[in-house]
Amino acid sequence: MDLGLTGKIVFVTGGSRGIGRATAVAFAREGAHVAFSYQSERGMAEETCAAIAAVGGTALPVRLDLSDPASMTDAVETVRARWGGIDVFVANAVQWPSALPDPERRFEQVPPQEWRDLLRPNVEGAVAVLQAVLPAMRGRRDGRIVLISSDVARHRGPGQPGLGIYGMSKAALTGLANGLIAELGGEILVNIVTPGFTVTERNLAVMPQHLRDRQAAHTPTGRLSTPEDVARAIVFLGSPANGNITGETLNVTGGV
Repeated sequence: MDLGLTGKIVFVTGGSRGIGRATAVAFAREGAHVAFSYQSERGMAEETCAAIAAVGGTALPVRLDLSDPASMTDAVETVRARWGGIDVFVANAVQWPSALPDPERRFEQVPPQEWRDLLRPNVEGAVAVLQAVLPAMRGRRDGRIVLISSDVARHRGPGQPGLGIYGMSKAALTGLANGLIAELGGEILVNIVTPGFTVTERNLAVMPQHLRDRQAAHTPTGRLSTPEDVARAIVFLGSPANGNITGETLNVTGGV
C-alpha cells in the first residue's frame, strides 16, 4: 500500500529513543521529511538522525521541553523555517513517573508535588504543544494528529500497581482528542494510539525480567510489543492512507 507520505512534513515529539525513534524512522522510510524533538540527550538525538539517514530519510532534531512553552514555539518555528509547515504531528513526548510504583504505598501518601510533576507536563504540556503546532498545520492537505496514550489509562494489568496518576494524565488525551475532532473536522484527523507494555530501552532498564515474563504470559499474542509494532500503527493513522478515521483509539497491546 502506498501510504502517500512522500514529501510530507512530519513532527514527532520524544523522538530520541523508543517508540518515538521507531516512529520517526518508519515515517522516513515512507519518504517523509521528519523533524523530531529531544529534551536533553543530544547524543540520543544524533543516533535517531543516523537511523533516519540509514533508510534514506531527512531528519531535523529540535529541542523541546514539555514544561517550557517557549521551547515548543521555538521547535515549531524551526520546522516551519526549514520546510514551511507541518502535515503530521505525533505527540509522543512524555514525563514518566520518577520510579517504579510502590505497591505498599497508599494513594493518599503520594506527595502533591509528585503528581503535579506528572500532570503538568503530560496534560498542560500536551495542550501547549498542540497550540504551538496547529497554526503550522491549518490549511495544509491531509493533516493528521496522532496522540500517544498508554494502556495504563484503561487497564488494571499485572505489574502495574500505583500508576493511577500517570494513567489519569494519559486518559486526559481522550477528552482532548474529542474536542479537537469537533473543531478540526476533515481538515486534520485526530486519533490516539495506546501502546501496552512495549519493549523499549527504558522499560528494559526499569522492569525486571520476571515482571516482563509475567506481563507476556497475560498477553493473548504471547509476546510484548516492540517499538516498531507501535510505530506501524502510528504511521498508518498519520498517513493519507487513513482517509476518514478520526476520534478513534487504536490499542497496540497484543490483545490485553
